[in-house]
Amino acid sequence: MDGAALHEVAIRTALALPAVEETQPFGEDSVVHKVVGRMFLLTTTLRGVPIVNLKCAPPHAAALVRDLAEVTPGWHMDKRHWITLAPGEGLDEAMVEDLVANSWELVVQGLPRARRPLDPARRVGP
Repeated sequence: MDGAALHEVAIRTALALPAVEETQPFGEDSVVHKVVGRMFLLTTTLRGVPIVNLKCAPPHAAALVRDLAEVTPGWHMDKRHWITLAPGEGLDEAMVEDLVANSWELVVQGLPRARRPLDPARRVGP
């Protein structure tokens, strides 16, 4: 997957999820997606390379970092709970979609029940 496709798939997937807002708190070169005010996705460029930062459960993050050259610990983030995706052959559209949706679910699970747009465990609203 090339860098343009990586950003396009990540952003398209994020915007299809409930209660998502798109912001640019770090400037025009970075797009942050939030659910109920909490960040779950960052798309930006690092040294000319398009990257995506997203939240990931620590055991899953460690396995992805170990197994895929395109996945590294989160750039400028908590290295246990965030990963960075870079363009490369090891990523495909379905994987990026799953990782973005999983990031959204992790953030929603951390919200108080009354603020959740959807309960990830039951797939229903509050």
